[in-house]
Amino acid sequence: MNVKLLAFLAIWITIALNFAQAQQPSGKIFGRVKDAENKNLDYATVALFKDSILVKTMFTETDGLFSFNNLENGKYLIKVSAVGFPIYKTDTLKLQADKLEINLLDIKIKATDNNLKDVNIVAQKAFVERKIDRTVVNVDALISNAGSTALDVLSKSPGVNVDQNGAISLKGKNGVSIFIDDKPTYLSGADLENYLRSLPSSSLDQIELMTNPPAKYDAAGNAGVINIKTKKTKISGFNGGVNVSLNQGELTRSNNSFNFNYRKNKINIFGILSYNLNNSFTDLDLNRTYKNNDGSPKYYFNQNSYFKRHGNTLNLKTGLDYYATDKTTWGVVFTGMNRISTQVNNNTSNLLNAIKQPDSIIKAENIDQIHYKNVGVNFNFRHKFNKAGRDLTFDADYLNYNNKTDQTYYNYSYFANMMLKSQDILSGNLPSNIDIYTAKADYSHPLNKGWKLDAGLKTAYTKTDNVADYLNIANNNTSIDYQKSNHFIYRENINAAYLNMSREGKRFSLQAGLRLESTVSNGHQLGNLIKPDSSFRRTYTSLFPTLYFSYKLDSAGNNELGLSYGRRIDRPYYQDLNPFFSPLDKFTYYVGNPFLRPAFTQSIELSHTFKNKITTTVGYSWVKDDVNETIEIVDGTYFSRPANIGQTSVLNLSVNADLDLTKWLTMHSYLELAKMKSKTDFYTGFLVTNGAYVRFNPTLQLKFSPTWSGEANFRYQSKFSNVQFLLGATHEFGAAVQKKLSPRSTLKLTANDIFRDRIFVGVINNLATTDANWTNKQDSRTVVLSYSYRFGKAFSTPSKHESSGADSEKNRVKN
Repeated sequence: MNVKLLAFLAIWITIALNFAQAQQPSGKIFGRVKDAENKNLDYATVALFKDSILVKTMFTETDGLFSFNNLENGKYLIKVSAVGFPIYKTDTLKLQADKLEINLLDIKIKATDNNLKDVNIVAQKAFVERKIDRTVVNVDALISNAGSTALDVLSKSPGVNVDQNGAISLKGKNGVSIFIDDKPTYLSGADLENYLRSLPSSSLDQIELMTNPPAKYDAAGNAGVINIKTKKTKISGFNGGVNVSLNQGELTRSNNSFNFNYRKNKINIFGILSYNLNNSFTDLDLNRTYKNNDGSPKYYFNQNSYFKRHGNTLNLKTGLDYYATDKTTWGVVFTGMNRISTQVNNNTSNLLNAIKQPDSIIKAENIDQIHYKNVGVNFNFRHKFNKAGRDLTFDADYLNYNNKTDQTYYNYSYFANMMLKSQDILSGNLPSNIDIYTAKADYSHPLNKGWKLDAGLKTAYTKTDNVADYLNIANNNTSIDYQKSNHFIYRENINAAYLNMSREGKRFSLQAGLRLESTVSNGHQLGNLIKPDSSFRRTYTSLFPTLYFSYKLDSAGNNELGLSYGRRIDRPYYQDLNPFFSPLDKFTYYVGNPFLRPAFTQSIELSHTFKNKITTTVGYSWVKDDVNETIEIVDGTYFSRPANIGQTSVLNLSVNADLDLTKWLTMHSYLELAKMKSKTDFYTGFLVTNGAYVRFNPTLQLKFSPTWSGEANFRYQSKFSNVQFLLGATHEFGAAVQKKLSPRSTLKLTANDIFRDRIFVGVINNLATTDANWTNKQDSRTVVLSYSYRFGKAFSTPSKHESSGADSEKNRVKN
């Protein structure tokens, strides 16, 4: 980090703190919420209004307490609401010079009825909510999310792009970290894609988009963090829900889930079980023109690959909370995933001479049989001290990922007249095992005048063990393929500490943090008869500052300015450091890179929000040692490998709007314009790439009656260049309709990509004496029918501790 920049930030923070303290109001309204039996009511929603304008909302603590601090003089009103209770409203409350504190003592509200069937929830969440350090997407706000997967939900979220290979980017930047309930997925690449495809949208509550996450989060992920929050029942008794769906395209898919929560006395048991049936395909055409040194055609290679996938995935998350006292909670959470899948690639490659006459044909059937398992356990502790808002949490996690893949690749080579030239079989046994141990502690302490201090420590240890045993079978002879067989062991230890200061005021809010991370890693590639042993060790320590400002330009909060700055790191995926070859087909190989360096990103964003409806953001980021996929052709064979491509900068402008056009028509719209520039010493020479794109995602929601509603959506992305790839434009239309059968049950029907326009095309540039392009079609035109049913009683319960010590490591698992 540049010393001058650190000095500038320190001066900036000091000035801001003095400015904030100089303008600090001192009014306070506080109290306690209880039920008719005089029991403290936690997690009730308390809303503060000033002159009929909503100022702030908060949840009551486990002891029923709430407190609004740092209030200006004026007239206020408080409303208290909780599931199963009528709304309670105070009389007008007046803060003035001789009365700076108002104690409402005990507010008692009486339950209406224990049965959920009698509770009619009429409020509807906004699709997008803006906070000082993140954007929050409410999943259930879009009807078309029903019956889909977590990956589909992400693709509809503002600023998020999911490409043809399932890779996720945020505001034009790769390297985003995916979390589930503030716990990392520890997955990347195909494994992350498969996991998100197996997670039903019915189990999701919110998507938190953080382009510049606060210091509490691990610094990993150049593009920031996407935190997927699952649904949790916060009411006592036995409660839950069932969601089933049928997804029909050319193939049939299904996403189903069951969640429950049981609370009695000091014990709370919860869980979610989901089952995913995946049938999908990819129809990929890849065309290559090989050239002579003078640029004339040498020969042509046209390949069609039809990937057909079938898989069954079972996900389980269950846990127990023990409320030892009103202030102390112990908990344990178990997670597990079991996926059995098969991928068959029927591949036909036609080789043509310089005048496009058939030369030879290669047909292949590539079969991958995969058994993927993940188990995890989390032990957690939370203690709230007497002072409101002061608490300590501790988490210890163990996770294991085990993947067994058996590959059988049948290859047949023919002459132009279809006479068999040769045949061979490549078989591979690829077991992989990853163990992750983490422990972390977080402490939160409120200070005077509305300030809050957060601090924490974390340690993480990871060990990966990957084996690849390949055999060649030709002419009834079997031999070991030492070029592809390998055994790679990688160990890594990351230790971190952070401090974070924040204050949320009436008009001015500030948050500043600093995180320190130290990394020690060791890689060992075991040799074989033709490959020698190799190893590497890396050690580095870095500081990661974060800073946020928000200021309401008027007392009503109609116009709000925001500013954020942060520095982040993107460490290589574990398996990307493995230097051996991994075949995708006979002519395409993936190759690791043990020389990969971590990439560092600095980013700054300026935003303006109007009436919490329209947010306009300008952002700029620059990346050092950016990592990207590179393609190299050697003797007609494609080699895909990750590499540090050099420096990348991204300038973007985005507008996110939630507009109520009429009482029955609402529009959600997201527009993004971005310009990207990369500079790299490419293997074909120094390369400078400039690319720009436009992304536009409008959604219309229609309210036909209290029980009927509909939706229409459109997604568009223009073509753009990204380092070596020129990506074509894509667009698609969708529609949905919803019927509320009762307060307990809902039926939804969704149509996706109605005109089947979602086709990916592109060009691979900067290939030595080669031109290449592709067309990718998938099973995107689908109709989804989903049904959801809720059951249980409605009473509030103490909130559970949802944190975990396992942070960014999950996102780096790649098999």
